[in-house]
Amino acid sequence: MTTSSYMQAVAEVARAAGDRAQEFFATNLVVDTKADGSPVTIADRTAEQLAREWIAQRFPSDGIVGEEFGTDKTSSPRRWIIDPIDGTKSFVRGVPLWGTLIAVAEANEVIAGAAYFPALGDIIVAGRGEGCWWNENKCSVSTVSKISAAAVLGSGLIGDGPRGDRWAELIRQAALFRTWGDCYGYFLVATGRSEVMVDPVVSEWDVAAFLPIIEEAGGVITDWTGARTAQGGNAIATNAALAREVRQKLGANTERKPGT
Repeated sequence: MTTSSYMQAVAEVARAAGDRAQEFFATNLVVDTKADGSPVTIADRTAEQLAREWIAQRFPSDGIVGEEFGTDKTSSPRRWIIDPIDGTKSFVRGVPLWGTLIAVAEANEVIAGAAYFPALGDIIVAGRGEGCWWNENKCSVSTVSKISAAAVLGSGLIGDGPRGDRWAELIRQAALFRTWGDCYGYFLVATGRSEVMVDPVVSEWDVAAFLPIIEEAGGVITDWTGARTAQGGNAIATNAALAREVRQKLGANTERKPGT
């Protein structure tokens, strides 16, 4: 299959799983708590199960990594990475800033990713060398080059210590700070409506789809050390113009060129 074919595939499965999750949105859901303290509902489980079945029917030899049901076929060179509802805390409160994330990776390189926002009617899809597409229109990060003119987003508190101090200084200098976090924050960076999105804690399924999305939109996505990775831990997504300055302000290793 070509990269564009994988783009079509991740978009299709993201829409299918997201539409299934949407059936439960703004209803009275029972919310369970996972071992890590995060919430989960029947909507998460049902949407991921649909995505797994879709992938297994069409790509039976591929591995699958999902937030709710773990990993299948760990020896497969190609893996599909699923987050059925990124932003479950928003979802269960009836806030529409949640999404369904699907990525496909060969070895550790993500070749295509999709983020679908059913409650908003938006989808963003990217593939290596194929650009980034928002509702079928090509999109890009902003060209804002000064922190004083930038919108900075974050999923939560960074905490105490040097890292927290650097984060506090960054948002003090920014034109705008909002906690439009989780997948919605990365979506805003990729579509040029904010310049910086910072996550203190992410898993692989939270960030994998956004590696090609941010980069194909012309931006930079790394972890807090400045390393380009889709393996999780933490994440910084920016437009290209502010990539080095933001990472310097947050104490990342900018000697390792962001995005490489």
